[in-house]
Amino acid sequence: MRKGRVLAVAALLLFAPSAASGGATAARGVPILMYHVVSAPPGSAHYPDLFVRPRDFADQMNWLARHGYHAVTLKRVYDSWTNGSSLPRHAVVVSFDDGYLSQYTRAFPVLRAHHWPGVLNMEVNFLQPVGGLRPWRVRKLIDAGWELDAHTLTHPDLTTLGDARLWQEVNGSRVALRHKFHVPVDFFCYPAGRYDAKVIAAVKLAGFLGATTTNYGLARPPGFYTLNRVRINGSDGVQGFASKLTNLTPSPY
Repeated sequence: MRKGRVLAVAALLLFAPSAASGGATAARGVPILMYHVVSAPPGSAHYPDLFVRPRDFADQMNWLARHGYHAVTLKRVYDSWTNGSSLPRHAVVVSFDDGYLSQYTRAFPVLRAHHWPGVLNMEVNFLQPVGGLRPWRVRKLIDAGWELDAHTLTHPDLTTLGDARLWQEVNGSRVALRHKFHVPVDFFCYPAGRYDAKVIAAVKLAGFLGATTTNYGLARPPGFYTLNRVRINGSDGVQGFASKLTNLTPSPY
C-alpha cells in the first residue's frame, strides 16, 4: 500500500476515540520537564537558553527532591493514566531532547544519585562520536532505567515533508532505535514542537502510544499525542525553575 494512502487512512483514525483513553480524562496532570544541553553556553551559542549549567541542573533536581517530587518514566505515567497502575503522588518526568553528550556526562550522575530515571528523546543522527551520544552510553542509560523514545532521524520540520519522507523520519526512527537497543520506544517527540494532523496520524500509525510537544503546561490525558511539557531554560536558575513548578502543581505538602 502506498504511504500516502496509509497516512490518509491513519488521519481518519486520528479523530476516533482511543481505546486507551477510557476513563483517563479524570487523571491528574504531570509535569514533563524539557532539557537540552546540560552545560554552560559557549559564546557562539545561537540559542543560549537551551544550555542549563550543570550546577543549576543539580540544584533543580535537589529542589524537586526536597519538595516531595519523584521522577518517573513517561511510560509509567501513561500506564497510570490508562490502567490505574501506581504512580508517586507527585510524579515528574525529566526529559532530554536530541541526545547530547552532556546528558550522559552531567545529567545522568545527578539523576542516578536520586535513583531517578530520565527520558531520552533520541535523534538517531546524534548517535555520533562528536557532540552526541555513542550507543554504548545510551545502553548505560537504559540499563539504569532510563526510557528511550524517538525524536526522528534528522530533526526536520515534519509539517513540511512529503508522505514518504515523513514516514521515514517517524517510523524509521522507531525501527532504528528498537533494532539497535532492543527496547520498546513507545513515545515520540516532535522536533521543535512542530506537528499537524498528518504528522500525528503518522505517529499513530507507526505504533507510538503518545507524543510530546513544546506546548507549555502539564501533560494530561486524553491528549496522548499532544502532551505538554515544561521547557527549562538556562536563564531559569533555581528560582525560575521553582516558580514554574509551583505555579503548575500544588505543593506536595
